[in-house]
Amino acid sequence: MRRDLLFWLSVGYIIIVVVSAVFANYIAPYDPYAIDPNNILSPPSLHHLFGTDRLGRDLFCRVIYAGRISIEVSLIAVGISTLIGVAYGAVSGYFGGIVDTLMMRFVDVMLTFPVFFLILAIVVVLGPNILNVMVVIGLTGWMGIARIVRAESLKLRELGYIQAAKLLKKSDAYILIRHIIPNCLSPVVVYATLGVGSAILAESALSFLGLGVQPPTASWGSLLSEGKDVIEVAWWMSFFPGVVIFLTVISFTILGEKLKR
Repeated sequence: MRRDLLFWLSVGYIIIVVVSAVFANYIAPYDPYAIDPNNILSPPSLHHLFGTDRLGRDLFCRVIYAGRISIEVSLIAVGISTLIGVAYGAVSGYFGGIVDTLMMRFVDVMLTFPVFFLILAIVVVLGPNILNVMVVIGLTGWMGIARIVRAESLKLRELGYIQAAKLLKKSDAYILIRHIIPNCLSPVVVYATLGVGSAILAESALSFLGLGVQPPTASWGSLLSEGKDVIEVAWWMSFFPGVVIFLTVISFTILGEKLKR
């Protein structure tokens, strides 16, 4: 992996995106919400690297600030799905039997629903805002992690140190927290890394449809949506947010695939 150029390019890009989001206040040369009537739909230039939008706002600054929202939403959503999936899968695999069967059948039922349309339906019912988007993406993305952890738990529960803990009358909660879950985390980290890219795509799609982050707050998806109406005269408004989404998602995907090895 140390000699894998693609891996390090992905890591480097992710670091740049995260650092830009965290330190957006210091990196952005302009106020992302400042309206400039003299620079409406200006093309990319040295003064405005990504051009400006329909209100004369600097698109480069808006992309940086939007990255803060998109990354935050995706990380929190993946955190929610990881916590649920790890706990659910560990309990299912550890107890086995009828408990495992019933819990896994529920997972199978959840997997039959098209995830994005399920997210779309729930967001429509709850209303579009950042909190709802994070929670809904998290609550609909835990099934894969649960199945991975369940498979690991089925193997771990038969090992000698788990049997020894049972003979010492350790509680099931103690065994799960102290022994089962910590030894299941390696594949979970890989799956969660892949999940960040999927969460960014889901959030961007919802915001593009107007069901995600609401104005004046911007995310990459909402910037893409703003650009679709003027794409014939201001291609940069759709191009740059789209490229950033593409590169970020593919970087997290490559990182997750490389970590599998």
